Amino acid sequence: MVQRGAAGPTSGTQDQVIVNTETLDAVVAAVAERAGTWALVSPRERAELLARVIRDTYAVADAWNADACAAKGLDPTSPESGEELFSGIGTFLRMAQAFRTSLLDIAATGRPQYPGPVTHKPGDRIAVQVLPGGGFDKILYSGFSGEVWMEPGVTEDEVKATQAALYKDPVAHQGVSLVLGAGNVASLGPRDVLTKMFVEGKVVVLKANPVNDYLVPHWNAALAALIEPGYLRIVSGGAQVGEYLTRHEGIDDIHVTGSDKTHDAIVFGIGDEGQRRKAANEPVVTKPVSCELGNVSPVVIVPGEWSDKDIAFQAAHVATMLTNNAGFNCLTPRVVITHAGWAQREQFLAALETTLASLPTRKAYYPGAVERFNTFVAAHPDAHRLGAAVGDHLPWTLIRDVSPTNLDDVCLNVEAFCSLMSETALPANTPADFVDAATAFCNDVVWGTLSMTLIAHPTSMSHPETGPAIERAIADLRYGSIGVNLWHAMSFAFATTVWGAYPGHPVTDIQSGSGFVGNAFMFARPQKSVVRGPFRPTPTPAWFATNKNAAATMRKLLAFEAQPSWTKIPGLLLAAMKKS
Repeated sequence: MVQRGAAGPTSGTQDQVIVNTETLDAVVAAVAERAGTWALVSPRERAELLARVIRDTYAVADAWNADACAAKGLDPTSPESGEELFSGIGTFLRMAQAFRTSLLDIAATGRPQYPGPVTHKPGDRIAVQVLPGGGFDKILYSGFSGEVWMEPGVTEDEVKATQAALYKDPVAHQGVSLVLGAGNVASLGPRDVLTKMFVEGKVVVLKANPVNDYLVPHWNAALAALIEPGYLRIVSGGAQVGEYLTRHEGIDDIHVTGSDKTHDAIVFGIGDEGQRRKAANEPVVTKPVSCELGNVSPVVIVPGEWSDKDIAFQAAHVATMLTNNAGFNCLTPRVVITHAGWAQREQFLAALETTLASLPTRKAYYPGAVERFNTFVAAHPDAHRLGAAVGDHLPWTLIRDVSPTNLDDVCLNVEAFCSLMSETALPANTPADFVDAATAFCNDVVWGTLSMTLIAHPTSMSHPETGPAIERAIADLRYGSIGVNLWHAMSFAFATTVWGAYPGHPVTDIQSGSGFVGNAFMFARPQKSVVRGPFRPTPTPAWFATNKNAAATMRKLLAFEAQPSWTKIPGLLLAAMKKS
């Protein structure tokens, strides 16, 4: 039996030096001493701190981006560098701006003001529209939308009454959080810090991951407004430092981004004793642990009659999902689910492979990538390797025709966390039947509950049988974020949506995690986010790997996120519409 779970990122390698516990004790004590003071900082004052964070981040953006590109083997002037500007820095700035707006709302009205509307959904749930949030969003993300679905039984009155609970009694929420940063995406650690501080009310010790510890000087500069008064400290070190801090009596709760293996090592320990403790549900760490972990993210392709341009666009869409960050994302798609009877299945897969082959391969910078890659291709020696891979690069790889009935297949059970994804085809009598089958397959077979995407042509969305099946799938899919004709990663990027696993995993089977980050409107009981986009938007989104003007557009977007202004909109739109 294949062990279900993520093969991907862990909290870091073992330290090569003895852990300086006195220094770590002093860091925790210094931050803890400021918890009471932080609790008394008003929403308006916190908004002012975020305004400085935004300015300071933008001031170091070029140096931050250059170091990230160097570590990942990217030319900082290349189109591919645009993804670092966007996911590594831009999404952090957008979150900081969204939190700042909510804090100003709290100061003025007592709670963040979401745009709405609020709609009723199946399962006694309501959904709050959180995107577009204003005039800027309506222009920059025309045709896109985002909703946060609440847990069953939550009413709109309850949503409003429980928003921003921290700010109704900040002293009661004070404490010290440990954030164990991720090593893959540069913005993850700082974003998690913002959630802990501004949504949950904690002071924070952030431990950088050894993989991207080179970013610490830039984080120290960007977050100086929070570090100087003692509300935040950033430390470095490997697994031994992390273990010491997770068990430190001065730490009240923990947030980790990594894999389920990382979570289990923290909560239950490692080796045979850790396995015994997990089986017996005897954790060594009993303090609250929230976590954003791995996922075998599915992409469901609803069959329809697609034009050649449709095929080419969606091939580029899915190729982008794999190639972004060299495939080292917890939200990278790992299994494409097609209809076995779709007449254009082969055409789509051929276009996907052609697109992948046209894109530069990437440095396999994340530890263990080659070993993970070899595990998958050993199980599937017929894997299609695409693009030239020399030196420390890995090829883009597609494993076709994975059997949907082989429930032990590694492709369905383990997150590859490298430049590889698979494809499986489900039999069904009709497209509507396929959507129902794909929903059950994602929920019951594919491992994890973090995120997934569903792609369907407008004629499928409006079909009297297929359309309702798609909406039923959106309601029934047990994922923390669902993209409809839009890569689910945008739920992470928008910040006004929530990002995390579908709620309900027990600590002994954590899968994709527990808790949400982002959540700029500070909802108390979110269940999942749903983001939607046009089937074929114009212009091509700047985050597409095939967009040769990506870096120039992202630089414009970064400048806008740092200081939104109507005067910047024309230049940003011109850059986005420029033909590559």
